[in-house]
Amino acid sequence: MTQAQQIDTREHHGAAFKEYVAFRTAGQDFCFDIMKVREIRGWTEATILPHAPSYVLGVINLRGSVVPIVDLATRLGLPTTEPHARHVIIIAMVNTQIIGLLVEAVSDILGVGDDIVQSTPDVASETTKSFISGVIPKDSKMIRLVDIEKILPAGELE
Repeated sequence: MTQAQQIDTREHHGAAFKEYVAFRTAGQDFCFDIMKVREIRGWTEATILPHAPSYVLGVINLRGSVVPIVDLATRLGLPTTEPHARHVIIIAMVNTQIIGLLVEAVSDILGVGDDIVQSTPDVASETTKSFISGVIPKDSKMIRLVDIEKILPAGELE
């Protein structure tokens, strides 16, 4: 087997190669596993839910299903996003629930070997480590790998 065939096999079987959807929120670069993405859509005004956590903007109707919209910047402790027509919502499966994640823009699809993902530095707080599972160096920037399963606290919005 040639080296090119070995790389293709590795990519197709997913043993050491994953794809991530990269996006910007609060002027910062993040990504998460593309297998969690259901669709990417333009901003839709959300219906506010009284007493919802500050990072939940409300809900939208997505083909007959009620989907909560999370301001990902606020959830990650960054400045709150003021949504407008250029923002996008990434519809994703988080644990067993479909949610929408408000971000500034989707920027890329990254194909990354597991050996490229670096662990979150020890200088980061425990809160940071609970949301960020690694860092991917790309060109001159560092893209943070979001642990999307931690976006909603256990039992939130179910």
